[in-house]
Amino acid sequence: MHKVLVIDDEAPMRRLLKINLEDLYNVVETGDPEYALALALQSKPNIILLDLRMPNYSGFELCRTFKSITSTQLIPIIIVTGEAGATTKQFCEELGATAYFEKPVDFPALRDGLEKILQLTQPERRSEVRINLRVMLKLKGLDIHKGSLEGRFEELCATENVSKTTFFCPCKAAMGPGSEVTVDLVSGGERFAGIARVIRCDGGDARQRRYAFRFVENNANWILQ
Repeated sequence: MHKVLVIDDEAPMRRLLKINLEDLYNVVETGDPEYALALALQSKPNIILLDLRMPNYSGFELCRTFKSITSTQLIPIIIVTGEAGATTKQFCEELGATAYFEKPVDFPALRDGLEKILQLTQPERRSEVRINLRVMLKLKGLDIHKGSLEGRFEELCATENVSKTTFFCPCKAAMGPGSEVTVDLVSGGERFAGIARVIRCDGGDARQRRYAFRFVENNANWILQ
């Protein structure tokens, strides 16, 4: 059973989240944001539900901290807050949050969101050998912070490591888990490698965004076979 860590200083909200999730998940909760990091390191949750406005140590600070520590930076963070607004939501995405839900919570939507995020963030296949290799790629996709027309991007980037079906590289465009890109190899002449999906996002702002991708369609021209 997947483990969910709930961090919210309001006890009634923690109880409500537990009641609505405990049939599917092992729910661990705390109302003390200063204890939350230690609890995350101890309990090793699969996902974190995080409130923003808490005393002493805000959800913004916690989100930044979780994403800066190796042991917690890969845990998806879902913001659950009473604070509405597109600017706040965008700021949370830039800090590394995976999703954003406003209170009062739509629990069917939250449960559905949890299931989809956990499916997309399953550990990469360890049976595949990963090689630290710099390969020049052209990625084409859609920036989630922009519209469907102006958000289309083409970007040259270099991988940090690769396997038969995955690769890891930085990209300035904003994408989320499940975003798809067209991948072209550009070394020795441009050629189509396949369609890849984001399975992990590291970093928030344009200077730090790094993504793990997995091919979902035809990677016949990929460098590892």
